[in-house]
Amino acid sequence: MNSRVWQNPLQNPWRLLLAINAAVLVGVFLHKIQLRPFVPYIHLLVDYHYGFTKRALIGAVVALFTDKVPVWLVFALAGAIWLLTFGLFAKLFRRTFGFDDAQLPLFVFIAGSPFFLKNFMHTLGHFDIYGCALTIVLLLIPARSIAYVLAAALASIVLILIHHIFVLMYVPTIAAIVVLRFYLVQGVTRLNLAAGIGALAAVGILFLVAQFAGTVPVPYDEFIRHLQGRMADPSRTDLLQFGYIWYQPLAKEIADTWGRMPSNILGIPVFALLIWLHTPLWQYFARLIGALASELHRRIVVAALVMIGAGYLIMFAIVFDYSRWISNWAVCMFLMLHAVKMLPASKEVSMIPPDDRNTNIFGWVITLIPRVGIVRPF
Repeated sequence: MNSRVWQNPLQNPWRLLLAINAAVLVGVFLHKIQLRPFVPYIHLLVDYHYGFTKRALIGAVVALFTDKVPVWLVFALAGAIWLLTFGLFAKLFRRTFGFDDAQLPLFVFIAGSPFFLKNFMHTLGHFDIYGCALTIVLLLIPARSIAYVLAAALASIVLILIHHIFVLMYVPTIAAIVVLRFYLVQGVTRLNLAAGIGALAAVGILFLVAQFAGTVPVPYDEFIRHLQGRMADPSRTDLLQFGYIWYQPLAKEIADTWGRMPSNILGIPVFALLIWLHTPLWQYFARLIGALASELHRRIVVAALVMIGAGYLIMFAIVFDYSRWISNWAVCMFLMLHAVKMLPASKEVSMIPPDDRNTNIFGWVITLIPRVGIVRPF
């Protein structure tokens, strides 16, 4: 990473914004660790004790190393994944765009976005960040053979075993990246097409199994007793109040979501405002797409973005964690921007202008917004 970017922040407002973002991140972390990790903690307790179970992979891995799960492990494990994701993203950004003063506004609009690293800090312990991390890995590794398609399928399988909602949250983005980085560059053959179709089928079947056959097969009270037996402090029964989600059918989740719709839909104007504040970034993304050397590539990129958005619309209708979904949609757009930059272009695309007045205002505002939230905005 170019050390000039990090020197003398007061001489460059974009360097100052980076420093402020770092301070905001620390504040979000200090606030987060004071909250009780209801949902994240119980996910570390659930394993495959009763056979195949949805949302149980991380808990099963934790069970390999310890029989008793302390609460602090939520923050230790999630903090490590957050740091890893930040490191991977920094490496990806440097490889794709570089790290000079010209790229600083773009870096601030992505890394400093309240949708991205700051919101992942606020949702510390939730599993969304695993999807982001694995997608970044797929943007970093070579995409020259069928092994890349299989690696993407394996990443998708791992994500669905962590939480089956990843089939809508990050798997469409992974599929789009495979198309852009592998099939558009290497071409389509019978062999790699068969590998892609087989990978999609495997991921789809696993999702159906997790969704409809991953319910715990024992009475609820017995399940809770098992989880309590894995707790380092069994008296903290308040942290087990979300055990019902391993028994809740899809129809009940949809009914709960639509029951909350009248109040949750009030947040849409706020989400729209947050998206609008990223206008310089979206304009740069549009210029990247317009500069692609192939019209076919442009059409495929647009179709991929629509597909990713459609997946999030379905999630909005099924599960009510709206702030998380809109934040992860934005993260998927950030990652797709990197994938598009890797495609052949017919011309150079100008970066986000660092001296534009409106761009500077937008940069300050998104820097000062600490995060988006989990269900409702903020």
